Amino acid sequence: MSELTILLPDLQVAFFKRLEELRKTLLLDALLQAVSTADISQIDSELSAIVAKKSLQKLAGWGMRGELLFAVPYVLEKNPRLLGYYRLLLGFSQKQFYGLDHGFAPFKTMEEKGLMSQHSRDNLEELCKSLCGSADFLVGSIENLTERGLHELTLLTLGPQLRGGVLNVYGAQAVAIVFALIKSIVGDNIMSHDSQSIRVRNAAGRVVEIEFASDPDIRIREQLPSNRYRNLVAIEIKGGADRSNIHNRLGEAEKSHQKARKQGFVECWTIIKVSGLDESVARKESPSTDRFYDLNNLTRSKSDELADFIEHLRSILGISDSR
Repeated sequence: MSELTILLPDLQVAFFKRLEELRKTLLLDALLQAVSTADISQIDSELSAIVAKKSLQKLAGWGMRGELLFAVPYVLEKNPRLLGYYRLLLGFSQKQFYGLDHGFAPFKTMEEKGLMSQHSRDNLEELCKSLCGSADFLVGSIENLTERGLHELTLLTLGPQLRGGVLNVYGAQAVAIVFALIKSIVGDNIMSHDSQSIRVRNAAGRVVEIEFASDPDIRIREQLPSNRYRNLVAIEIKGGADRSNIHNRLGEAEKSHQKARKQGFVECWTIIKVSGLDESVARKESPSTDRFYDLNNLTRSKSDELADFIEHLRSILGISDSR
């Protein structure tokens, strides 16, 4: 039996740190903190006005106060971010809840920034009635629930959200690494640059722009005498290191490259962060990709892959070695 690899739980470390932050803003701890300094009689008055009596009685039988499941204006005014608590508790993703289909989009700043617009204030009671209607269905559909169960329900919804957020961070880090690499390669040919683009002048005196955006993550375009552009290279960067999800990431790259081809890009490159991937397998997932690069190898100063990347990038840009 070969020696087993030590896997680094870096994703869980990132989850834990983010979870500790969210405890203070939109998880059960944050709700309990808000209620601890609240006027309980005001909460009870609002609960009785918008929540069915039988639901409150059932909740009391479980040993819990109503605001643990039912949103009321007074509590959300004290901490607008707690809208996220009720959304998570009821099992709605951000995309589903704040999409265009259900009317909650104007309230998104409450959860994300803790801000309440005039529209939110004017419609706060209607928002709470809607949330309470969902919570009433939840209470009526289960036999028993505890405070711990409430916390677990919010975490079940939060999990995919946290994972997506952390993977986005990994993607941004990967793009930043490639940005720094390209900047070092083009060296003295740089005319100007900022956090999102690099403009270089090549050996023929033509201007080439390297832009960092999304879909594709990087696009390289040559400026023509007419001030129009010739699309040269589209680069997709996938920073996740989880091999089990590589097929999905390559599929995403393929969709982006198909769009790039329609826009006239001459070449499409894909940079991934999974070592030892069989290129024949990768090509089945993304046939539109002309060149595959492993980000791990691009960060190794003497790797053959880095040399290949440098050579092809300089060729596309039309520049010589300036380092």
